[in-house]
Amino acid sequence: MQPIWSYTQLGEQQVWYWFALKHGYRAAFKLKSSRDMSIDVPTSLLHKRAIDAMADISMLRLFKTYLESTPQLILQIYILMASDNRIFSQYVSITVSSISISCATVDYQIALRKSLLDKNKFVRTSSKLMYFFYKLLTLTSWILSTVLVAILSIKISIVLLVFLWFGSIIWVHKQHTTFCKSRTAEIIYRIIVGIILIFTFFNIKGEKTKIPMSVYYVIRILITLSILTASLFWKSTFNGKLHLSFVITAVALTLVLGIIFLIVYYAIFHPSIYYAQDVVDGPQNERNENCRIRGFLMQ
Repeated sequence: MQPIWSYTQLGEQQVWYWFALKHGYRAAFKLKSSRDMSIDVPTSLLHKRAIDAMADISMLRLFKTYLESTPQLILQIYILMASDNRIFSQYVSITVSSISISCATVDYQIALRKSLLDKNKFVRTSSKLMYFFYKLLTLTSWILSTVLVAILSIKISIVLLVFLWFGSIIWVHKQHTTFCKSRTAEIIYRIIVGIILIFTFFNIKGEKTKIPMSVYYVIRILITLSILTASLFWKSTFNGKLHLSFVITAVALTLVLGIIFLIVYYAIFHPSIYYAQDVVDGPQNERNENCRIRGFLMQ
């Protein structure tokens, strides 16, 4: 049975799909509603509204991915590792889920950059692939590490995730985000972002990411090394249910490759490297004021 919030989110997505279709249709055929009969709305503005609606849809999918799909993937892998009987379809399901989570992250990044006038667009396929593999590999490494902790001790894994969640919320709070108009909604937003930060890095204010990202992944590497060391020290806990050496190798390899893809992406394939910044009339602060979702999950 689906949780109530899933149905609520589905309804929100349907509303935003309607807005995207309406604005896209009006932009394509230059039609005006009865409310706009006396005001000629520029096609560019209608096109921008359609892009904004698609970005909101992508945002909802991103939330669903990290609030629902990622925990389900962890549970799937945990069941697979803890079980003596494994079937091929389980491996296929886990692989598809991992790729789907990474694709949702890339899709949001593309949609968001399209909707922000002061950000370079994600246009090159090579950049999208580098970003995709960076997310896929780092997420795979962390999810496998989380499952290893869960097999060692469910309580310790819960404590670790809750600790990281609270740490993420504190960091988000220190950033003084202003995405929502009401205080309550802003707190909920920060809680959700805190959950996402457990699994992957996001720059929530659209500022330079070098220092916070470096700190984030240094902490990730240290925690992962601690988990791998503990797994080797208490390897008898696994009772031969899985090939521990293979899992540890997979965790280390995917983490190293993910960091390599991350470095190469930001050094060579980031949109700010190959794509000249659009020139927008007006002062910088005016551009930021007009930015629709300024300060929201921008990388």
